[in-house]
Amino acid sequence: MGLGMSDRAAGRCNRAPVELAFVIPGRGRRQPRASPESIRPVLAMSYYVYLLASGKHGTLYLGVTNDLVRRCYEHRTKAAPGFTARYGIDRLVWFEIYDDIVTAITREKQLKKWRRDWKIRLIEEQNPDWSDLYPGISH
Repeated sequence: MGLGMSDRAAGRCNRAPVELAFVIPGRGRRQPRASPESIRPVLAMSYYVYLLASGKHGTLYLGVTNDLVRRCYEHRTKAAPGFTARYGIDRLVWFEIYDDIVTAITREKQLKKWRRDWKIRLIEEQNPDWSDLYPGISH
C-alpha cells in the first residue's frame, strides 16, 4: 500500500464478492455468469462447539471455532497464554458440528450456563473414557 493510500484505493475492500449476470437479448432473462466460485465446488463452512479437559473429571473449557483442528492445536501448544495454558487443558473430549455460526454460538452460550455435572454427563454419553479425540480429527 502506498503512502496515504486507503485500503479501498489499494483494492482491498472487505465487501462480499458481487455475482455478475448478463441478459440474453430478446429473452429478457438474467443468466448467471461463470465465476471461479461457481466453477469449483463450494464447501460449506462448519462451526464447532467443543469441550476440552485437563484429564478425566478435570478442569473443563468450553469454546466455539470454525477450525477445530487448528484451535485444538493452539490449545495443545499453548500458543496463547490464558486459562487453558495455565491449567493444562488440552484434551478434546467432546464436540458438536453446526453449519451456521449463530446456532453454534447459541449452543455455546447455553452450555456455559450448564452446571459442571451436566457437562460431565454430556461428555460421558459420547466419550465415557474421556479419550482425547484430537488424534482422530487431525489427520
